[in-house]
Amino acid sequence: MVNKMNKTIDNQIQNNAQSRSFKTKRQKSIKRSLLIKRIFIYALLVFITFLCIVPFYIMIINATRSSPEIQRGFSFLPGDQLVNNWNSMMSMSSIQVGRAVRNSLLISSITSVLTTYFSAMTAFSIVMYRFKGRNFAFMFILFVMMIPNQISALGLVAIAYKINMINSIIPLVIPAIASPVTFFYIKQYMESVLNKELIESARIDGASEFRIFHQMVLPIMKPALAVQFIFAFVSSWNNFFLPALILTDASYQTVPLIFNLLRSSNPATFDLGLIYMLLTIAIVPLLIVYILFSKMIISGLTAGSVKG
Repeated sequence: MVNKMNKTIDNQIQNNAQSRSFKTKRQKSIKRSLLIKRIFIYALLVFITFLCIVPFYIMIINATRSSPEIQRGFSFLPGDQLVNNWNSMMSMSSIQVGRAVRNSLLISSITSVLTTYFSAMTAFSIVMYRFKGRNFAFMFILFVMMIPNQISALGLVAIAYKINMINSIIPLVIPAIASPVTFFYIKQYMESVLNKELIESARIDGASEFRIFHQMVLPIMKPALAVQFIFAFVSSWNNFFLPALILTDASYQTVPLIFNLLRSSNPATFDLGLIYMLLTIAIVPLLIVYILFSKMIISGLTAGSVKG
């Protein structure tokens, strides 16, 4: 009897030892698998980051080289023509780079602020108010979102000529306020993070709707507003079609318009160093805006993907 009990105990000990050994091996296998996956993912991310950075690096390097040097091929080392390219760009009589950058900054900044603000206000009214025709208004906005901007721009240009709004930023700023895409994304984010009970409590305490919107809703919506501000700024900065039809005077031209002038210049005097210098100058405001709002972009995308 005693021998049987001892054998049973020995078998249990052996089974426990084998089980622990199996668990240990399994844990090591899982850790090894996770390590391999992490190495692969990090290597892929580094490769993608490299692909994203290389064009900017090439652009900056070429801005320091002359046109013949650029035509000979790519170089990882900067050249010594940075000052010459800058002086050539600033001394061109056919284009006014400084004025074009100021015009683009003015139009893009005003457009981004107004687009984001009024889209957030529209989204707030659709989310928080229950009124007749609410669903129709939402569906109508979605329908407008599917219409290409070029189609509506033709009618806008005709109106601008009739009311003598050519060479003015008003036709570029005012219509951009009605942005269905910006409204849609802000509305989706607002539905996921806005606490309606908190809004009702503020109303019971006597707060006005404008005070609720400015002091409660907008601070909560900062991540989404930052994201849409970036998108609106980049879209307005890169806009070529409508400014080309509205801004005919050289003093009102924006950055994309002067790029078009350089592209259509005489091939005999075409200077690649000047082109890359202008590209570098044009991309700097976009990088500054993105860096300033990058943290809000990341937090906005992660928070907006989770309900509640």
